[in-house]
Amino acid sequence: MIDIKGTITYSLVRNLFLGTKDFLIMVGNIGKDFVNVAKYIFLLRFNLKAVIEQSSRFAVDSLPITLTIVSMTSIIIAIQIAPELAKQGAEGYIGMLSGIVMIRELACIMAGFAIISMIGSSFASELASMAVGEQISAMKVLKVDPIEYLIVPRFLSGVIMMPFVFILSSFAGLICAGIVSKMTAGLSLLNYINSLWQGLYVRDILIAMLKASFFGGTIALISCSCGYSTRGGAKEVGIATTMAVVWSFLAIAVWDYVFAVIFYL
Repeated sequence: MIDIKGTITYSLVRNLFLGTKDFLIMVGNIGKDFVNVAKYIFLLRFNLKAVIEQSSRFAVDSLPITLTIVSMTSIIIAIQIAPELAKQGAEGYIGMLSGIVMIRELACIMAGFAIISMIGSSFASELASMAVGEQISAMKVLKVDPIEYLIVPRFLSGVIMMPFVFILSSFAGLICAGIVSKMTAGLSLLNYINSLWQGLYVRDILIAMLKASFFGGTIALISCSCGYSTRGGAKEVGIATTMAVVWSFLAIAVWDYVFAVIFYL
């Protein structure tokens, strides 16, 4: 008689079922936490000092690595496109193309990736460590709501500070692209700026700032929710941190697609 449980098909189906189950549980936890966070924000039940502290951490502490990643990416792209456009006699489009790419996509996405790696993983590991160490249970015993005390300030910091990170990242990226364009294609900075203004619209900046705010809130919410719902020990803390990073990457990719369809399709 064939042992069904020992077959590859059974293992694949079982893993698929367990993975789907874990995914649905995680989505449910994130949705439940978001409802609670929205309720506390609507009722203005949040600690302003904690929000300021988390905002400093979200934006200021992550700014060096964020600016470095965005600037390096901008330099790499400019190295490749500026000489090619100059060969075709399209120097006037270098700044325009740099502005469109940087404002609409590059700065926001790369800044989001940097913050997920540095801040999002930190949020998840902190709350997961507190959860498995029963510190969150102790807060509940003391009649302190962990959602209000731990998640709301982090969520607000992401929503508020991510647009500022985007603005600084865009500025740094555009400056680096201009310098590289001058070095590799001989494009004067004045021509670069004139070309940049032709492709830079206030509408694009406002849309990108709104998208950045969604990115920041999503990163903070997913990271905190994954950490908050952790149960077990040290192994589960690592798993929760990994899941927070992976699902945050996926979530901002989905948000990016949604914004592109709504505003640019």
